[in-house]
Amino acid sequence: MSTIASPAVTIAPERVRRGQKKISFSWMVWPAVAFVVLMMVFPLVYAAWISLQDASLGTEPRFVGLDNYLNLASDPEFLNAFGVTWMLYGVALAMQLVLGTWLGTVLNGVRTARHLVRTIAITPFMMPPVVVGMLAIVILDPSVGIVNWLLGTVGAGPLLWLASPRWVLLSVALVDTWQWAPFVGLIVLGGLQSLPASVFEAAEVDGVIGWRRFVYVTLPLLGPTLLTAAVLRSVDLLRFFDLVFIATRGGPGNASTTMNMYAYQQGFEFSRFGHASAAMLTLSLVVLCTVMVFARLRRALSY
Repeated sequence: MSTIASPAVTIAPERVRRGQKKISFSWMVWPAVAFVVLMMVFPLVYAAWISLQDASLGTEPRFVGLDNYLNLASDPEFLNAFGVTWMLYGVALAMQLVLGTWLGTVLNGVRTARHLVRTIAITPFMMPPVVVGMLAIVILDPSVGIVNWLLGTVGAGPLLWLASPRWVLLSVALVDTWQWAPFVGLIVLGGLQSLPASVFEAAEVDGVIGWRRFVYVTLPLLGPTLLTAAVLRSVDLLRFFDLVFIATRGGPGNASTTMNMYAYQQGFEFSRFGHASAAMLTLSLVVLCTVMVFARLRRALSY
């Protein structure tokens, strides 16, 4: 009898489970979807609509189609801002990747007071950009700044770091690198700690040690990690605004006017909202294309 009854015992629960109705909790996602649409999609669509109009403060908007975008292509100030953005982006990203990789390697080798050293190292990128901008103004001041004082001790003349068209972009890039290279270093540190130890053991057996191991083994394995850091920093560097706004206001002249700064000036100083919206959407497209390129490179280097 036990052999006959046992199938009924095992089958009955399955029938019960099959007869149960699945409870769906998908409705819980809708508040988050509504928030995203309200806070992101709607402003983007509205900005796109404004960019197709001649909208200025105190006047009735007038539909002009793509005229705002065509005006950008022939505006020397926008073309200058486009070039400044890419120049600042290239210099700052290169310095941050190089110094961040070095910092991550150093932090990976720290054994004494490891957590304290790492906490101190990542402090700069935790500071508000306004504070960093004010520090840059004080430290790089041509008369009382400590940088020019140090140059004077070795016989070098004072430089107008933030007031010279020749040095302003390098100065801004150096300040931003000081703040964000530790962020890249933290990403590199995580990448180093996730690398397989067996690869380094095999390299040591083959006699690949020191700088050769770093160049031929560590760096290739860190490729996806460095590209991840490049994507994250690219989004910020191409939208460069806060440090420039605090330290230089786009000057001297328009030597440090980025695309974001240009759009701010057009919208809030000259009240050309249609022109400013067109500039911001162009910048958004530039950021999107750059991120897509890095994302594709990362997929190609993934192992």
